Amino acid sequence: MTASEITSLIEELAPLALQEDYDNAGLLVGDKYMEISAVLITLDVTEAVIDEAVEHNCNLIISHHPLIFRGLKNITGQDYIQRCVIKAIKNDIAIYAAHTNIDNVLQGVNGKIADLIGLKNRSVLRPKSNLLLKLVTFVPVEYAEKVQKALFIAGAGHIGEYDSCSFSAPGKGTFRAGDSAQPFVGELNELHTEPEMRIEVILPEYLKTGVLNALMQVHPYEEPAYDIIPLLNTRNNVGSGITGEMEYEMNEMDFLIFLKKIFLLDTLRYTHLSNRKIKKVAVCGGAGSEFLPEAIKKGADVFISGDFKYHDFFNADNQILIVDIGHYESEQYTKDVFYEIITKKIPNFAVRISEVNTNPIKYL
Repeated sequence: MTASEITSLIEELAPLALQEDYDNAGLLVGDKYMEISAVLITLDVTEAVIDEAVEHNCNLIISHHPLIFRGLKNITGQDYIQRCVIKAIKNDIAIYAAHTNIDNVLQGVNGKIADLIGLKNRSVLRPKSNLLLKLVTFVPVEYAEKVQKALFIAGAGHIGEYDSCSFSAPGKGTFRAGDSAQPFVGELNELHTEPEMRIEVILPEYLKTGVLNALMQVHPYEEPAYDIIPLLNTRNNVGSGITGEMEYEMNEMDFLIFLKKIFLLDTLRYTHLSNRKIKKVAVCGGAGSEFLPEAIKKGADVFISGDFKYHDFFNADNQILIVDIGHYESEQYTKDVFYEIITKKIPNFAVRISEVNTNPIKYL
C-alpha cells in the first residue's frame, strides 16, 4: 500500500480540513505514492523513534504531534527537528502527523480518554462553527432522485447521526437557450418553463469540490443552477474536548486515584477539594486550559487536561475541580487510536506501536 492509501484511513475519520489554523498536520516528509512496508506509530517524532523505525524496517511513521510545526529555512542538523528530517530522508522514511484534526472529532483523542474513564452521554465541549455549507440546486422532477443520491454518495446530507438528509420542494424553472447552447429540454431562442424540484443539502466545506463534481456529473442540464450558502451553524460532533457522565458518582479523592491508575501517573496536579461528587466530566487531551469556561458553563464537576499554568488554577473559583494529568499523559493513548483505525481496515498489515517514551518531562 502507498503512504497516501494508509493515511487516508485516518483522514476518513479526521479530515485535514478540521485542523486548527496554526497546525501542520499531514504528510511532512516523503512521497505520498511511496510503497509502505510497515508503519510505526508514536506520539512524537524523535531521533530515537526514527532509529526504532529503521531497526524494525518501518518506512512510515505516524505521529500525533507534527515534527515540523514552523517553516524550515535550512536543514543543516542544528536542532533535533532538522536531524530527524535528515535521518528520515537518508533512510527513505515518510513522516505523517494527525494533530488537531484528530483532536476535533468525537472518536479521536478525547474519545479515547472518555473510553478509558467510562464516560456516557458524550458531547463536544466546544463545538466548531462556520464549517458547513448549504447547497441548493434545481433539477427536472424526473431526475431529482438520481441527483439526490449522487449528492449523498459524495458526502452531503449528514446531520449528526443522520445521513441522506435533504429538503425538496416543487416549482417551475424558466430559461431561454441561446444560439450556441445545447439544451436538455426546450428549443433554441424560445422561453421554456420546466417543472423542477428544488433540492437542499448541507455539507462540510471541505467536501465542496467533490459534491459539486458529483452534481455536474449527474445533472442533465448543460448549465446546472445552484447556490452555495455559508452557514453559521455549529457542528455538534466536531470541536475541542468532550463532556460526558460517569456511570456512578465518585468522591473527589477516589476519582483522583482512579485517574492515576488509568493514566499510569507518577503525579498529578489539582485544585482544592470541596467534597463534591464527581459525575459529569469534561476532558481535553493536551493543553486545554482555554476550555475551562466551557467546562464550567456545561456544569462539569471536573475538568481533566494538561499544561495548566499557575494562574489558570485560580480560575476554577470553587466551581469545578481542575485536574492536570500532563500533556503527554493525556495523549499517550492516541497511539492506540491510530493503531485501531489502521488495523481495523487492513488487519494483516504490519503496524507497530513505538516503545520509545517521548515525554520530555521527567518526575522525581
